[in-house]
Amino acid sequence: MSNIRLYFPDNIEENSTSLLSKEHTHYVANVMRMKRGSNIIFFNKEGEWLSEIIFLDKDRVEVKFLNKTKESSKPSNIELAICLVKKNPMELILQKATELGVNRITPIISERTEIKELNYERAQKISIEATEQSNQLNPPKITDVMKLKDFLSTLDRNTKLLFADVNSNDYLKNGDLKDSKSLCILIGPEGDFSPSERKSILENSSVKPFTISKNILRSDTAVISAISLVNFINNSH
Repeated sequence: MSNIRLYFPDNIEENSTSLLSKEHTHYVANVMRMKRGSNIIFFNKEGEWLSEIIFLDKDRVEVKFLNKTKESSKPSNIELAICLVKKNPMELILQKATELGVNRITPIISERTEIKELNYERAQKISIEATEQSNQLNPPKITDVMKLKDFLSTLDRNTKLLFADVNSNDYLKNGDLKDSKSLCILIGPEGDFSPSERKSILENSSVKPFTISKNILRSDTAVISAISLVNFINNSH
């Protein structure tokens, strides 16, 4: 069985054939130096398929999809809303949030957010590569950048807002997540939310403020810690 997994966004049918994208062609033919007859695993939200290379040169690779090896799985109910940070920590956040299984990432602009834009093409590439590496089927949806007030006003009322609040002394408990259809972790900017922003967050009817640590954490550390904590509690139900 091949240990190479590649994301294939289009519909896959057994015994069908497909030419690979330019990026995948380069990876298969020139980086991995695979041969005709070699196997590749392709996946998307519908499941995972075993394929065989039926034609290969440096500029063109064609595969045949042999059989489905894994059925689709239920996506995680955990979302992440994260205030934008500089490029390197933001890329780490996208990678680790994907590895930890969030199904949606919403980039947020707050009063103290210095970065105002996200490179979506790069963000999608990072999340897909992390999905390939972590043996998952569903790359998270990365939404448009939103202002905090717009995010709060459009938050689904069935979503529990888990606010990682540096001013909170409460730790998350099993009961805090019980019966929640969807969970959204909110992580602020490295300068924290302004007092007025914090007030508006705490006024949300579904909010649960909690502390991750008594220490002040960088945004990337806070994201990894918070998602890991919520995953642990979620899976202990």
